[in-house]
Amino acid sequence: MIIDAHNHPDWYGYTAERFIANMDKYNIDKTWLLTWEAPCEEYVPESIGVFPLAISRFEPIGVANSGPVPFVSALEMKRKYPDRFILGYAPDPRRPDAVQRLRGAVMMYGVQVYGELKLRMMYDNPDALDMYRVCGELGLPVTLHFDYDSATRTGREFPRRSWWYGGGIDTLERMLKACPETNFLGHAPGFWCHISNDDKGLTTSYPTGDVIPGGEIERLLDKYPNLYCDCSAGSCNIALTRDPEYTKKLVMAHPDRFLYARDYFYNEHQNMWNSLGLPQDVLDMVYYKNAERIVAPVKEPSVL
Repeated sequence: MIIDAHNHPDWYGYTAERFIANMDKYNIDKTWLLTWEAPCEEYVPESIGVFPLAISRFEPIGVANSGPVPFVSALEMKRKYPDRFILGYAPDPRRPDAVQRLRGAVMMYGVQVYGELKLRMMYDNPDALDMYRVCGELGLPVTLHFDYDSATRTGREFPRRSWWYGGGIDTLERMLKACPETNFLGHAPGFWCHISNDDKGLTTSYPTGDVIPGGEIERLLDKYPNLYCDCSAGSCNIALTRDPEYTKKLVMAHPDRFLYARDYFYNEHQNMWNSLGLPQDVLDMVYYKNAERIVAPVKEPSVL
């Protein structure tokens, strides 16, 4: 059994049928389908080319839109293959109707994950904390994308001097402390750079080199039982292959907190996990048991 705990619908040309074929190729049984709801001024213009609905629904700056990966895309794919996809949805918590939208999506469509949250705001603002507490009440894990301002400088003034998201590792700790009833999944360069006890991630999105033990991820995993690691994308793969022996020790210390995920369609992550020499019971936890355990209980959708 394998569950991909982070992917998106209808991007890079992956229709529902092509998506399923890719899952079958790599023996993936289920995938978490995550949205990305954000105003158009908050995502990199170059990314529009890989998100079809970001093109067709692009709206002027200052006008609310459903973002590059709207809920309707995930819903359509879920309807085609209900047994292969776990539905995620992350309405922008700054919207006054965000909590109602989430509750409605859970009740009507069976949403089981809040994600992906990828916005240019501090993730511990009061509206966001309110949303996380609702997620805790509903049993939805929260998937968070972090990027540092100082590591994402564009070298130009327009449209953005940087592409930061969420704040920093201190923001994450405040969230973990404020919402102990909610499970959070750390993801992206601004999270995974903290595999090492250094500041490389403040100036480069994908630091390499030897891992210095005692990094913030290790410390937060030790301290907060509601922190989980979304092991997707290049940021995770690079981080966990910097020092395989350290990675193995970290995973063995917290085998219940790491979730296999991809955020794309290649197989490098399975290759990495299978190369670490982990016991089969730990691999099973990473590949599917942890994802099964923390996802919201299945609610019979009323209009799916």
